[in-house]
Amino acid sequence: MRIVRKHHRVLVQGITGKQGTFWTERMQDYGTQIVGGVNPKKAGTVHCGVPVHASAVEAMDAEGGFDASILFIPPLGVKDAALDAIKAGAKGICILTEHIPVQDVMYVMAAAKERGTLITGPNTAGSVTVDECFLGFMPAFNQRIFRKGNVGVMSRSGSLGTLMCQNIVSAGFGQSAFIGIGGDPIIGTTSKDALEALDQFDGTDAVVMVGEIGGSMEEQAAEYAATMTKPVFAFIAGGAAPAGKKMGHAGAIVMGDKGTYKSKRTALEGAGVTVLDTPSHVGDALKDALGS
Repeated sequence: MRIVRKHHRVLVQGITGKQGTFWTERMQDYGTQIVGGVNPKKAGTVHCGVPVHASAVEAMDAEGGFDASILFIPPLGVKDAALDAIKAGAKGICILTEHIPVQDVMYVMAAAKERGTLITGPNTAGSVTVDECFLGFMPAFNQRIFRKGNVGVMSRSGSLGTLMCQNIVSAGFGQSAFIGIGGDPIIGTTSKDALEALDQFDGTDAVVMVGEIGGSMEEQAAEYAATMTKPVFAFIAGGAAPAGKKMGHAGAIVMGDKGTYKSKRTALEGAGVTVLDTPSHVGDALKDALGS
């Protein structure tokens, strides 16, 4: 489950913390079906109008269970929380946290693969299904940034993804869904995974991809983009970054000839993707492809 819908039941792990509380209320207001939370120290209480459980396993045993879980958990607690959700049988887990120990991330990814659980993140701002629901801390409720439309958006960066969405709305278009895949070197949903999910999502007539230097995800996504009939547009951040220097995200580092801006742009353009020089060019590109 890479795109959460309004009928999906969502569990919030870390619901009683400051950020967990604030964003749970925002998600509920937007339409996300929050059915419970997890905090072992406050099990048996009610918070944000939903029951708090001692574990995700216990929450799954409650009436109706849950489909997806979102983690508002500190870095050193993510491994145990994610494994709890995986053991419970979650179909999808959204891990917002950054600075998680790499060995913990690798362990969680292996466990998720074994159980068939789809992971989004770590270090993601979340996802939005416009006019339905959202997970995380994307400003889905701001109509200057998100408006119902036919453009799917995926991004490694939450801030650049927000900027791209704002430019799309300013140009007179709207989004069908947004997927923030996360900016860490090891993540559960790749650019290719997100591109494929948006390509298959009903009501999506074009896809905008926000990538950045480092790794090879954009090159791999280009292979899938070459098979698509829908137009694909991409902006790659970090074109002026010197080799070997990390730019913002842990995954945005170029080593030798791998992960360079040139290699990504060449692969995407070779697959028929329109590569934008700046996010502000997305409006004109969409008008050329889809009409005004």
